[in-house]
Amino acid sequence: MYEFAVTPAVTQLRRPGVIITDVSEGSVGDEIDLQAGDRIVRVNGRPVRDYLDFRFQTAGETALIFQVKKSNGETLDIEFDREEGEDLGLMFEQIVPRQCANECIFCFCKGNPEDARRSLFVRDEDIRLSFLYGNYTTLSSITEDEMNRIVEQRLSPQYVSVHATDLKTRAYLLGVDESRADIFDKLQRLLESGIEIHAQVVLCPGINDGPILEKTLRDLAAHYPKLISTAIVPVALTRYNTDDRLTSVTPEFCRRTIQQVERFQKEFRKTLGTTFAFLGDEIYIKAGARIPSRRHYGNYPQIEDGVGMVRSFVDKFERLLTSRSVESRDFLLRGQRSERTHAAAIRTASIRDAQRPVLPGDSFFGTILTGEMFAPILRDQVDRYNAVSGASLSVLPVPNTYFAGDVAVAGLLTGKDLLAIRDHIVGEFVVVPRVTIKSDEPIFLDGMLYEDLKRQFPVPVYDLDTAEFIDLLRNKKASQATRHS
Repeated sequence: MYEFAVTPAVTQLRRPGVIITDVSEGSVGDEIDLQAGDRIVRVNGRPVRDYLDFRFQTAGETALIFQVKKSNGETLDIEFDREEGEDLGLMFEQIVPRQCANECIFCFCKGNPEDARRSLFVRDEDIRLSFLYGNYTTLSSITEDEMNRIVEQRLSPQYVSVHATDLKTRAYLLGVDESRADIFDKLQRLLESGIEIHAQVVLCPGINDGPILEKTLRDLAAHYPKLISTAIVPVALTRYNTDDRLTSVTPEFCRRTIQQVERFQKEFRKTLGTTFAFLGDEIYIKAGARIPSRRHYGNYPQIEDGVGMVRSFVDKFERLLTSRSVESRDFLLRGQRSERTHAAAIRTASIRDAQRPVLPGDSFFGTILTGEMFAPILRDQVDRYNAVSGASLSVLPVPNTYFAGDVAVAGLLTGKDLLAIRDHIVGEFVVVPRVTIKSDEPIFLDGMLYEDLKRQFPVPVYDLDTAEFIDLLRNKKASQATRHS
């Protein structure tokens, strides 16, 4: 396991190249007779390890030579020209993640039940996925090849789990020796090469809080603006986490953490012109504290890490409640897109895009399901919506019985959790959070298929993300106003 885990992030070592999964009809790829199953091994003489290599080596090139290994074993050199910027019309296999060699004491994989979907036990440590999707890496086993690749291909930004700049503490948290835990020369090299970095601290009570956290924030802030931001998120323990070195995050701990970090935030806004160190929403919610303003979060640099999601949602809902007309869906989605998702990462459209809710006539009576943590916030906003629109929407918090422990976020709800509360739903439809469903496959964390869940509910089930949910309410509100005017 260890030797495999620290292997460089070069997939298909016994099968070089990247496999084509689809070719758009009428595209350049179609014209040169590329087919699904073909493997592109080289571009203009340079080897291809994955589709990121392919994109890098074809970018800006109009004269191309592909070395292609066909599915029948034949190898061909295909030489062709394309117009500048012309899309090749190719889609490729997904990147196989490089695995992590750490033994982090708080690793979420250790909090999975034994019957969890096997993919949940895969611990990725992949600089490519960090660039594409914002996955965090520790850089503790990064190789020279990977370092060079980040710089050469400008795989920026990178998202790095630092956790602590005190070396003994970092080594303790990662479960490795101090020599492997020491990444600060590597960080400095990336920063000096113009690679932007966002840092993360998973806060574990009694380990990397207090003075250790202060040192971490000051050390990281010294590298601003190349090191753009730091997210501080609380450790989440399920009922399967049995490591006695870990302590659950309590409301009192969250209140102390807010008081401590607010001092640095004020200092950083004065000296750096930015908040820089951002607390995860869960810390404010658990503490019973006010969510900071929109200005606090700037351009929401770490929203996908649960930093600023609540503020973003509440502000969007406020605009919904005060709007007089239907705004375009493009505007809503533009505000929701993650800065972390590069265009190259988007390979297929969601199979659910055409399955948006079609609700009957004047009836707008249904149930919105969400995690226990977010439910009070969502309920407040939905109650306000009901008051101004005449709708009858209910918000139902769903307990997480699958993971239990401290887990109360919507994204970790399973099919079994949702089914457990089906007798409590009211109305003519139910909305489940899109985030509960795997992005590239209609399946929940516990392995239940989305279609199986829908068959067991007494009313139609719709999966929506935040933007789509607000868009639905906005359009329904506008259509009702039109009918009653």
